[in-house]
Amino acid sequence: MKRIIAIVALLAVVFGQGNIMAGNLQEGLELKARLGYSIGGTAPIGIPATIRSIDKYSLTPSFMVGVDVNMPLKERLGLLVGLRFENKGMDAEATTKSYRMEVKKGESIMNGVYTGHVRQKVKEWMLTLPVQLSYRLSEKVQLKAGPYLSYLIDKEFSGYVYDGYLRQGDPTGPKVTMGVEENERATYEFNDDMRDLQFGVAVGADWQVAKQFGVFADLNWGLNGIFKSDFKTVEQTLFPIYGTIGVSYRIK
Repeated sequence: MKRIIAIVALLAVVFGQGNIMAGNLQEGLELKARLGYSIGGTAPIGIPATIRSIDKYSLTPSFMVGVDVNMPLKERLGLLVGLRFENKGMDAEATTKSYRMEVKKGESIMNGVYTGHVRQKVKEWMLTLPVQLSYRLSEKVQLKAGPYLSYLIDKEFSGYVYDGYLRQGDPTGPKVTMGVEENERATYEFNDDMRDLQFGVAVGADWQVAKQFGVFADLNWGLNGIFKSDFKTVEQTLFPIYGTIGVSYRIK
């Protein structure tokens, strides 16, 4: 049901934008296409004590392409409604101590607390609907802020643990050692436990460099965790937090 609601909402925006453009219903209407690159991660708010260090962070191909319509409300104030196709990714390694995990080693699935190294990969492909208030500081500079809703069409949360050990059940449970070599590691995968819908807030700024070309910078902060509410294997709530920089082209 949630997927149907999300698709209907996104289609309504697309057709609504088409009607606005076709009918030229409002003076001062501005239409822009955008292309951006996102950098960020999926992480808890504040680093918990169970994560001792972030050892590695690699950039991933996280691109965004979209279009938006800015409709003037007052002299400087406007309403910006957009549609984005984007992916958000993360590839990181961390050192943990007593971090709650569920892993698979060989044919065995084990739950418990893990101490050692963790490799984590996150991939999310989505359609995003931002609805923002815009404020024009000058002819070239515009600020914007408001909520967004994202519908995930593909998702992955996976990785492996190595050079450490898992205490099954609790910190005093049986100890299972994880090695460094590929056949000695344990893997995990929580794709099916991820939400289909994400929402959050976005703030940003546009700078019109020339008549048709501009640059922009946005910050998108998720307000609900990426996992479903009944998922308890990862003890912290993980939020998608990404910044996007890119170029825009003014169509109208």
